[in-house]
Amino acid sequence: MNENKTRRRPFEDKIPEEAREHARAAREEMRESMKAFLPPEFWEHGKKARKEMLLAWRSMINAALERMD
Repeated sequence: MNENKTRRRPFEDKIPEEAREHARAAREEMRESMKAFLPPEFWEHGKKARKEMLLAWRSMINAALERMD
């Protein structure tokens, strides 16, 4: 399934494409500025935290599947 084709974009017909492009560029620039502002350890910690959250969700899903069996 192609996510881009199935993803709903509620404001696509209300906001001009040029404005949406500027918003995307601003978001990317903000991300880059945050990378320069915060130390690399911050980003590494964030990656590890995301992984732990995904592992927690996997554990909960596995437990739910086991109860179904």
